[in-house]
Amino acid sequence: MSDFSMFMSGNALPPEGIEYVASQRFVDPKTKKPMAWKLAPISSDMDEMIRKESTKMTRGKRGQTTTELDTDKYINKMCAASTVYPNLNDAELQDSYGVKDSVSLLKKMLYVPGELTMYKEKVMEVNGFDTSMEELVEEAKN
Repeated sequence: MSDFSMFMSGNALPPEGIEYVASQRFVDPKTKKPMAWKLAPISSDMDEMIRKESTKMTRGKRGQTTTELDTDKYINKMCAASTVYPNLNDAELQDSYGVKDSVSLLKKMLYVPGELTMYKEKVMEVNGFDTSMEELVEEAKN
């Protein structure tokens, strides 16, 4: 009989987060160095919820229903959910940018296209995806 003790809940290592400088524009006033953001992987349950929220159902001419994943929406929601610090759900932070949700806040904070694109790639990496953003977009199109 096999020993499955290494698969028991208490023996599983917690998922590791990382620190990442998402932008050179957010600087610690004391050290004058860019602030590191904290990213952590989301759970499979959270991923499933985000996928469902990002999936559209359409009916064809003959009543057939098809589903389509809105890849941009999915990745943006994953980015917001994976961001531990800064807290994108903080009302004061959202108010300072004039937004009311974490995805809109993230887009306002990382308004330089390159910053947001690199952030998305880092979040996908943290969540275990090895493909580049271009490959994900192409996969979603097919």
